Amino acid sequence: MNAYFLIIFWKAISIFSVHVYFMKLKVILEEAEEGGYIVSFPALPGCHSQGDSIEDALENIKEAIAGCIESLAEERTRTLGSQEKIVEVVV
Repeated sequence: MNAYFLIIFWKAISIFSVHVYFMKLKVILEEAEEGGYIVSFPALPGCHSQGDSIEDALENIKEAIAGCIESLAEERTRTLGSQEKIVEVVV
């Protein structure tokens, strides 16, 4: 491998680097009477999920939270005034 290829490869990696940010959220987890677990995210009313195990329930609520936020953003976009716009921020 020659030095020229390594320099090009390094530049490509630095150009396409991705920054990933995470936010810790509190959810409520409870055992279901019929088995498995129910999990909800109280900050978004109506955002619930379930799973056969704790791990499944927690993975499912992540998807539910993302779906609820996306749905709210789409709904809000339809009702924006002409001077308003939605922008993203990283917390």
